[in-house]
Amino acid sequence: MRKIILLLFLVVACEISKNPINYDFETQFEISDGLETATYEETISFYTELANAYPEISIDTIGATDSGKPLHLVTLDPDMVFDFDVIRDNKRTLLINNGIHPGESDGIDATMLLFRDFVQGKIEMPKNVVIATIPVYNIGGSLNRNSTTRTNQNGPKSYGFRGNARNYDLNRDFIKCDTKNAKTFALIFHTVKPDVFIDNHVSNGADYQYTLTHLFTQHNKLGDKLGNYLHTEMMPNLEEKLKKKDWSITPYVNVFNSVPEKGFSQFMDYPRYSTGYTTLFNTLGMMVETHMLKPYKQRVEGTYELMKSMIEIVDTDSENIKNLRKEMPLLIHKNQHYTLDWEIDTTQTSTLNFKGYEADILKSEITGFNRLKYDRTKPFTKSINYQNHYKPKLKIEIPSAYIVPQGWHNVIELLKLNQVEMMAFKKDTILNVELYHINNYETRKTPYEGHYQHYNTKITSSEQQIKFPKGDYVVKTNQYAFRYLMATLEPQAPDSFFNWNFFDTILQQKEGFSPYVWEDKALELLENDPKLKKEFEHRKKDLTEFNNNWYAQLDWLHKQSEHYESAHMQYPVFRVK
Repeated sequence: MRKIILLLFLVVACEISKNPINYDFETQFEISDGLETATYEETISFYTELANAYPEISIDTIGATDSGKPLHLVTLDPDMVFDFDVIRDNKRTLLINNGIHPGESDGIDATMLLFRDFVQGKIEMPKNVVIATIPVYNIGGSLNRNSTTRTNQNGPKSYGFRGNARNYDLNRDFIKCDTKNAKTFALIFHTVKPDVFIDNHVSNGADYQYTLTHLFTQHNKLGDKLGNYLHTEMMPNLEEKLKKKDWSITPYVNVFNSVPEKGFSQFMDYPRYSTGYTTLFNTLGMMVETHMLKPYKQRVEGTYELMKSMIEIVDTDSENIKNLRKEMPLLIHKNQHYTLDWEIDTTQTSTLNFKGYEADILKSEITGFNRLKYDRTKPFTKSINYQNHYKPKLKIEIPSAYIVPQGWHNVIELLKLNQVEMMAFKKDTILNVELYHINNYETRKTPYEGHYQHYNTKITSSEQQIKFPKGDYVVKTNQYAFRYLMATLEPQAPDSFFNWNFFDTILQQKEGFSPYVWEDKALELLENDPKLKKEFEHRKKDLTEFNNNWYAQLDWLHKQSEHYESAHMQYPVFRVK
C-alpha cells in the first residue's frame, strides 16, 4: 500500500512540476526595471524551471568549460522533438549564442524573455524553426562579476568580465580552440548544425542614434547563392521588419576614434570569430551589436525584437534556406580554386542613410592634444559611403586531398572535433604529392590571445614522391568540412593552423655546424661544384651584408649541401592534386 501511495504522490508531484502556474518566470531584468542582468546561476535556474514547466523546452548539459562548469544547450520546439538528426529533416534550426563577452549581457536577458514569451503564448510559435541557445557561453567570465570594466558602457549595474576563466577572449578562439569552451562549442555546433546563427554582442566605437546594429557574415566570403540571399534578401528583410516596429538599424559601425560620416567598411569576420567559423559550414551567421551608450533596458528590448524578427524570416523562408544550404557544397566543389583571403572592392560601394550626431575636434583638457567630442543635441541624417563588397585577394587551386602525418596529433584532434572525415593508411604508402616550403612570414611582436601569431606567410611549392607510414591520415576535400580544411590547412590563410603557431617546430633548425669543421667541408663543396661556386661569388659581390658576414656565408653554403635538414621550413601537411 505504501508503494502505491508513494507512486501516486510522485505522479501528482510530476503533474504539479509541469504546471506553469507554479512559476512566475519574471526575470531579474524585469524585476529591476531594466537596470540589472541575470547572474549565471539565475539564468540556468530560469531555464531549468522553464523546461520543467513546459514540455516544448529541453535543457541539456554538453561538455566542459575552463571554469569547471558545463555548457548548457536549451532547445525550444513546439513539437517537442529534441533529436537534431530528426529535426533537420523537417525544420530549420537557429542557434543563439549569449555571453561570449559576459559584460555584453543584452542577449542573455533578451533570450530568456523570448523563450518564456513563446511557450506562454505571448508571441506566436514558429512553425518551421527550432530555436536553440547557449544561455551563457563564457561561464568563467560571467562568474567574474564587476561594475567597472566596461568603461564605455551604460549599464547594467553589474556584469561579467570579457576574459574567460583562463583570460581568453572566446571570440578569437574558434579556430585555434585553446579553451574547453571552444571545444564544447564545436561539439554543440556540429550537433545542432544550425541553418542560422546569432551571436549577441554590445559594440564599442562611434556615437550615433541607433540602438541596434547588425554584423552579418561578409556576403562575398559566404559566397554564391547563399551569400546573395543573405545580402539581398535576409538582411534587407530584417531591416524592414525592424523599421516597421520603430527599431532603426544600421550595419555595424566599423570605426575607432573617428566619425562615421567619413564612411567605413564592413567588418571582415575571419574564422577566428564566431560567424567566420560558422560560415565555414555554410551557416547564415550574424552578430547583433547594440550600442553601448544606450540605456540597458532599451538595448535588451531591441535585441529581443531583432531575434524575434529573424525567427519570423527563417520561418517564412524555411524551404528556400534549406535548398540554398543543400546546394551550397555542390556549388563550391565545382570550382577549381578557393579564395583564402579577401580585400575591399573599391569599385562597389553602398550608401547608408545614416543617423548620427555632429562631432567636434576640441583641445583635450587632459593631454593638450586634439580629442573627439560628439554633440547629441545635434542629430543628423546623412548619406555616407559604406564599403561592403570584397574581392579575392589570394586564391589557390583546390587539392583532391591532404595528407596529415599522425604525429601532428593536436591538428588531428581538432579535425576530428569538427567532424572532418579522414582515413588512416592501413600500410606504408608511396604517393606523389605537392609540398610547401615556408619562404617567409611575419610574427606579432606582442602576444595575442595566447599566441605570437604569424601573418603575411609566403610559400613555394614543389612535387615529390614521399613514403607515408601506416597510420598517417588522408583527408579528402570533397566533404562537409571542406571550407574548414581550406581555412586551417592552407598556411597562407589568415587563420590557418600555421599562422596560429601549430607548426612552429618546423621553423627552428635542429642541426647545425661548427664553423671550424664546416670550413674545410665547404671548401671541398665549392671545389667540386663550379656552378655553386659561381653563385656564391655573385652573392658576395651583389649583397654587401652577405659579403661582410662570414657566418652568413658558411650558413648559406651549408643550406645548399646534403647536410641541411629537409624538415626545416617544410610545411608538414601535404597536398594530393
